[in-house]
Amino acid sequence: MANGLRDLFLLDEEVTFLNHGSYGACPKPVFARYQEWQVQLERQPVAFLDIQRGYGRWMAETRTALAEELNVRPDDLAGFSNVTHALNVVARSLPLSEGDEILTTDHEYAALEKTWAFVTQRTGARIVVAEVPLPLTSAGAFTGALKEKMTDRTRVLFLSHITSPTALLFPIEEIVAEARRRDIWTVIDGAHSPGQIKLDLTALDADFYAGNCHKWLMSPKGAGFLHARADHQHLMQPLAVSHGWQPDRHGPGPFGGTAFVDTMEMQGTRDPAAWLSVPEALAFRRAHDWWEVVRGCSDLAWETAQRVVQMTGLPLLASRAFCAPQMVSMEVPRCDFLWLHDALLDRHGIEIPTMDWKGRTFVRVSVQGYNTAAEMDLLVEALADVLSLPAAA
Repeated sequence: MANGLRDLFLLDEEVTFLNHGSYGACPKPVFARYQEWQVQLERQPVAFLDIQRGYGRWMAETRTALAEELNVRPDDLAGFSNVTHALNVVARSLPLSEGDEILTTDHEYAALEKTWAFVTQRTGARIVVAEVPLPLTSAGAFTGALKEKMTDRTRVLFLSHITSPTALLFPIEEIVAEARRRDIWTVIDGAHSPGQIKLDLTALDADFYAGNCHKWLMSPKGAGFLHARADHQHLMQPLAVSHGWQPDRHGPGPFGGTAFVDTMEMQGTRDPAAWLSVPEALAFRRAHDWWEVVRGCSDLAWETAQRVVQMTGLPLLASRAFCAPQMVSMEVPRCDFLWLHDALLDRHGIEIPTMDWKGRTFVRVSVQGYNTAAEMDLLVEALADVLSLPAAA
């Protein structure tokens, strides 16, 4: 593993960084392009941000490059700083009423749980939570748990594609199709998906799909997207109304894009350098055959998880087919998760997320191309030390 890839990143050599999943890590060549964009902006801000003098074209070029990666039309993509922002637009735009139901699972990201709770306070809709059967070993069990909770009041199906706390890869294809048959809006949190799994959003055909580019696609921080089906784009209202908005939600936008794109992307002064650097991140991945890197990372993550299971005696939450390729959440003996995080960092120099989920303690390891088998050995040894566990093979 690694094969010199560590030298292509800016990571602190004093830290064993096993938390790519939270914010990502940007390769040096991509970060250099990001800084070039920022310098160009500062040298002549008026020219840079003038739609007619490059800005509009540059924004569109990123949409085109990303659309090819996701197999969608560029006009159905809008750039955002992150998934939380993008899905707030969706959640607060959908015309929900009192008694409507938002169906979701018990594995969702806490920030988006708060978003939907905020929406229910304003609309009178209610959240219905389906408990995913564990260990997750079949797509049918996942789909069945959600179908059981669907009613004639279900208006929204909100799911993570890859979950944040539990690092599960949900088999969402069948339930998305079922929701379409029932005229239920599908809203997918794909924060961890781009770059970790191959995406064909046209084939998936969810109504709304948001993803981050700064995690597993390895762009600079603050680059994400919202993909919306063309027939639903008129529903989307920005959180901030600015020059890109116009009353006609079905016509072209005022800056040459669609009404959807211009409304979401043209919202006052901002630094677009992270978004404009996404094509460089995609080129970096191609140059280094990153899908092959992903395969190696996935094997190393799974092998590490098996060693931790052997040491703790606590099973994983899913079979390998339903665990994220480059992230695994591993249960450890019950303890204060904040203490565990600090002990791993302070005693062993390991940056890794720990969490409390349903009264159980988990450690979520991320394995990216810069990580090594030796770092996995260090993690296993550190867990044994901090938690007073027998050493694993």
